[in-house]
Amino acid sequence: MSDGGLTSGVDDADVGGDQGRLDGADRVRADAAARGLAVEIVARPAADSLEAAAALLGLQPSDIVKSLVVKRHDGSFLFALVPGDRQISWAKLRAVVGVNKLSMPSADVALEVTGYERGTITPLGSSTPWPVVADSRIVGRRVALGAGAHGFSAFVDADDLIAGYDATVADISD
Repeated sequence: MSDGGLTSGVDDADVGGDQGRLDGADRVRADAAARGLAVEIVARPAADSLEAAAALLGLQPSDIVKSLVVKRHDGSFLFALVPGDRQISWAKLRAVVGVNKLSMPSADVALEVTGYERGTITPLGSSTPWPVVADSRIVGRRVALGAGAHGFSAFVDADDLIAGYDATVADISD
């Protein structure tokens, strides 16, 4: 199916809806379209490890990008995009953001500030458009990230995603 440069490997009925509100995958599609991003949403089987998930999707573990919600000391948030086989370097991220304190919010708070449950989080379609900081290792790659709904991944060109969010690109992982 094609929709303004947006492709999807699933039917809308496969993802479901929530009493007239756009569901997560629909929010991803709508935000991607508004930003001119080509996104492919595909069903993904459950996996018990990053390596297994990557193999099921035909990717390297580093091509699966974690969209992490990070809380600043002032109560605002940001998205940190980190390759799946790496972790946030808190010292590096604090230096990029220019603050002394950052933390990971609880799952409930992450849901409240993005509209997405952990495992589905993505900047695309977030209920609040928080700033995005992308690890420099994703530049030039086609990556998979949360699609706003469990059991699905969104494939996108990382450079287009970075440009679409005017994201800061820096070395933020170990």
